[in-house]
Amino acid sequence: MTKRRVLIIDESVVVRRSLTEALSRERTLTVAGSAASARIALMKMPLLRPDVVLLDISLPGTDALETLMAINEDYPGTLVIVLNAATDRAAAATIDALAVGAKDFVMKPDPAGRSDTSMQTLSADIVSRIGAYPPAPAAARVSAVTSPPRVAVAHRVDLVAIGVSTGGPSALMELLPQLAKDFPAPIVIVQHMPPKFTKLLADRLAARCRVRVAEVGPREILKPGDVWIAPGDFHLTVERSGTAVVTRIHQDARENSCRPSVDVLFRSVAKTFGPHAMAVVMTGMGRDGVAGCHEIRAAGGQILVQDEASAVVWGMPGLVVKAGLADQVVPLSGLAEAIADRVSQHRRTQGDLVGR
Repeated sequence: MTKRRVLIIDESVVVRRSLTEALSRERTLTVAGSAASARIALMKMPLLRPDVVLLDISLPGTDALETLMAINEDYPGTLVIVLNAATDRAAAATIDALAVGAKDFVMKPDPAGRSDTSMQTLSADIVSRIGAYPPAPAAARVSAVTSPPRVAVAHRVDLVAIGVSTGGPSALMELLPQLAKDFPAPIVIVQHMPPKFTKLLADRLAARCRVRVAEVGPREILKPGDVWIAPGDFHLTVERSGTAVVTRIHQDARENSCRPSVDVLFRSVAKTFGPHAMAVVMTGMGRDGVAGCHEIRAAGGQILVQDEASAVVWGMPGLVVKAGLADQVVPLSGLAEAIADRVSQHRRTQGDLVGR
């Protein structure tokens, strides 16, 4: 078995040493080297040729984002996972890194409370995330399952609900800017992320999109062309209030170890919009969204799924396909068009939210 080679780039000698010791014990990994700065790391890259790079997003000196972009350009297919500190600056930098090619991030323990146990937890988290990504570059993968588009949409779509996790920020950065300003339905999104990160993601998307994008509040009225992202650590649901449909956020128990959970959102969407709902399941690990898709399907709604070749991880979308719930499996490059085509059918005007 060929072991995957890991390069650790972190200013802290404690982090480098702890991760080297922990990852070296993994039978599927070998630590090819480590570096305390971006400059040293870039010098080592052609010699070490790592499959995986762990990149401290708060590196001093050369900007970590520049380092990430250099790795992506010169060594395509390298899996870059960001090591992130619990600061506002690091959170913002992490969102930017995910948007330009980092595949995932992990939170480092606070230096003041760093212990052997916390470092073991960090190492286990990293190992788990590396294991979720296939060794081959995503571009080299071929979808195992595809499905033709449905010839005609049976019902008007009054809401689009998107569930996405690992690899989601960059996927959303590609998808949402393609939507027209007058997109005729509201969109609600669950992206698995901690608090603070979802607000930063919404702000980054808002700057790039023609549709309005924001982190959702406790009671927002759903209107066509608005995109609402669930806040980290809060479930998002939708419900009727008179003639309007509004959002609700709450902190009920986690589902699928997630809060926000895609299943929680999809269940409320199925109940509120019935056959006028569309669910879209994009890149992500785990099974969050499968149970919700069963309810969307039972209510007569539609389900689109991102294909395997364009997904960073085909866990969530793949399980929906394997359950026989997808109406269409679409590459990320064609997903915005597929959504817009379906939403435009049976629609006279930008119109009301019916969903009855």
